[in-house]
Amino acid sequence: MTVILGLTGSIGMGKSTVARMFADAGVPVFDADAVVHRLQGPEGKLVDEIEAAFPGTTGPDGVNRTALAERVLAEPEDLRRLEALIHPAVAREREAFLAAHADAPVVVLDIPLLFEKGLDTQVDKTAVVSADDEVQRLRTLSRPGMTPEKLLRILSHQLPDAEKRARADFVIPTDCSFDETRASVDAIIACLAESVDS
Repeated sequence: MTVILGLTGSIGMGKSTVARMFADAGVPVFDADAVVHRLQGPEGKLVDEIEAAFPGTTGPDGVNRTALAERVLAEPEDLRRLEALIHPAVAREREAFLAAHADAPVVVLDIPLLFEKGLDTQVDKTAVVSADDEVQRLRTLSRPGMTPEKLLRILSHQLPDAEKRARADFVIPTDCSFDETRASVDAIIACLAESVDS
């Protein structure tokens, strides 16, 4: 039996770093964001469909993610149309990943909107990556092209961190030392592996 751990966390919380820690420990990780990048990249499967739905948002390098985000973040209906293209494609990739790793004791599904999209019902356990609000804000605003206004728009589409922590089976802190975060990851792996063995 494979235990499926859903990994999530709001923007700037350090989820990508934590996902790498799981991968470094030998746990197969499905990275939903990476799949979306591939599907929207050069010759990606979704590029033509996105261009048809949102003209002018693609080019030789695939989807211009900045232009597309500016287009859909302020328009709920456009965002729903985009999600209707992306989510089924990502779901197919996720099913293929699970089939390919059916023999692994533990797998991680790294899904930014795990709770928001109801995908927590499709995993056995959930873990949220969390940090202090100010740490999150500083990390996020250090990203190229990020502004306080854009951060607020992104956060408006995500559940508050406190609610995610309350709903998760595990909380992984990242406003601490790297070693402390890795210790949290190792403890979760050990706990889940033990549940497989028992």
